[in-house]
Amino acid sequence: MTLINIKINGREMQVEEGTTILQAAKKIGIEIPTLCYMNLHDLGIEHNPGGCRICVVEVSGRRNLAPACVTKVIEGMDIKTHTMRVLNARKTVLELILSDHPFECLTCAKNGTCDLQRLAQELGVREIHFEGEQSTYKEDFSPSIIRDMDKCIMCRRCETMCNKVQTCGVLSGINRGFEAVVAPAFEQDLIKSPCTFCGQCVAVCPTGALTEVDHTNKIIRALSDPTKTVIVQTAPAVRVALGEEFGYPAGTSVTGKMAAALRRIGFAKVFDTDFAADLTIMEEGTELLGRLTKFLEGDKNVKLPLLTSCCPGWVNFFEYQFPEMKDIPSSAKSPQQMFGAIAKTYMAEKMGIKREDLVVVSVMPCVAKKFEAQREEFAVNGNPDVDYSITTRELALLIKQSLGDIKDLPDEDFDKLMGESTGAAVIFGTTGGVIEAACRTAYEVYTKKKLDKVEFTQLRGFEGVRSAVVDFDGLKLNIGIAHGLGNARKLLECIKRGECEFHAIEIMACPGGCIGGGGQPLHHGNSEILKARAAALYKEDAEKPIRKSHENLEIIQLYKDFLGQPMSEKAHHLLHTEYFDKKKKIYIE
Repeated sequence: MTLINIKINGREMQVEEGTTILQAAKKIGIEIPTLCYMNLHDLGIEHNPGGCRICVVEVSGRRNLAPACVTKVIEGMDIKTHTMRVLNARKTVLELILSDHPFECLTCAKNGTCDLQRLAQELGVREIHFEGEQSTYKEDFSPSIIRDMDKCIMCRRCETMCNKVQTCGVLSGINRGFEAVVAPAFEQDLIKSPCTFCGQCVAVCPTGALTEVDHTNKIIRALSDPTKTVIVQTAPAVRVALGEEFGYPAGTSVTGKMAAALRRIGFAKVFDTDFAADLTIMEEGTELLGRLTKFLEGDKNVKLPLLTSCCPGWVNFFEYQFPEMKDIPSSAKSPQQMFGAIAKTYMAEKMGIKREDLVVVSVMPCVAKKFEAQREEFAVNGNPDVDYSITTRELALLIKQSLGDIKDLPDEDFDKLMGESTGAAVIFGTTGGVIEAACRTAYEVYTKKKLDKVEFTQLRGFEGVRSAVVDFDGLKLNIGIAHGLGNARKLLECIKRGECEFHAIEIMACPGGCIGGGGQPLHHGNSEILKARAAALYKEDAEKPIRKSHENLEIIQLYKDFLGQPMSEKAHHLLHTEYFDKKKKIYIE
């Protein structure tokens, strides 16, 4: 390791060779403004385009100002980060960007969280000295994401997430000069592209160019309709991130206050998606044991490894990118869709409500869930199992509009019938959690023995691709885990080449799993925030009185009263699905 001596704003310091000026400044608490820069080092990705020039600094002996995010330090470098020349350059650059930007801040979805807006305030930009033509592009509305490229500043963050992190290859810079824009090939709409709707592009966009489709107004109208009964379910990852929108530290679990807030907003019943996560384990775990049994009996046609299927972004990914493998994933629906299917049959019957009069709302950490809820196969005669799926950010907005805050609310529990859950369901929200939950149940069902220790810690961690062996009393199960679609691609390619031999694989589309979903409070790639959220889920799991899905009393009652047994004909009809070759769909259309 070679150390280099430099000086920043008169302060002498030593840094490692290869350090950028921006990184060096951060080490001593000097903040240099950025727009296009993203810190993706924890993901092993470099994103330093140096295109916006907001981060320019003055370097002694250098005629031009240097972009701090891409300029590496050299021995004896003398850097000044906030001289008048630097400030003037930054303001000029920002004014030029703003001169080709719509002034719609009051009605923009990113108002208050927009990096461009924040910089204009910090740099004291009160007027634009440049006038000229403004670029205009058609808006793109999909079930999950809205693209308003009039607000794009060509930072290329979304392109990096889509191509380098998620490897979907949907977004790239096209055209030249004033007509340049980031878009799918041929400027087609997202719905006609291989977009998975994972929402990671939305999560990193610094302006309102990429936003999720907002369903809060539709929910307000439904709650105001006396002919409708509106119920809500909340995913496990939401409870450990929602508090950040109200000033709580990252990793604070606000489960009880969230339930109280939803009840006061006006939902007739407040349920926990963790109930459906336990149900997912019953179906998916049974499917895994069924495949394994056939495999061990010598059936050469059995499809292994079984791939988890609870993440819609991941489902979209393999339907587009690996359609030849569509018979390998579990046929089990996601917890969101299982909940909707059971709510509009079993629960509607219990409550004496017609299916069409029951409105099911889900709160998810994900924008792909919006797309999933609108898939044709998840509806009966045009009536969807889940009517509206909103993100954690949308829920925070709804609470702020109706209640203001959650801090003074008492902790309340979820409603019963479909609100009981176990610790296994809670950890669904983090990478490794789904397969660990499955192992807890599958072990006891297969061995007929009680687990002395329910934690399978070998399945935990934040490495992008990892593997572990789980011992089922002599049966060694090889487990693979990936989070982030780029890492999922590595595992699938390994399987296709015949180099990986796994019995089961868990895949989540977003870095960190659902805790890093595209609909969560913005974390800008900060792995410490993701780890704090994961720790909160594991803590809640540890504190649960029941920690295995098959011991959930409401799940047991559901099978007794309605479904019969896991993988029964009724269970298969309501709780399982099929997958499609989306690659053909792109070319046909």
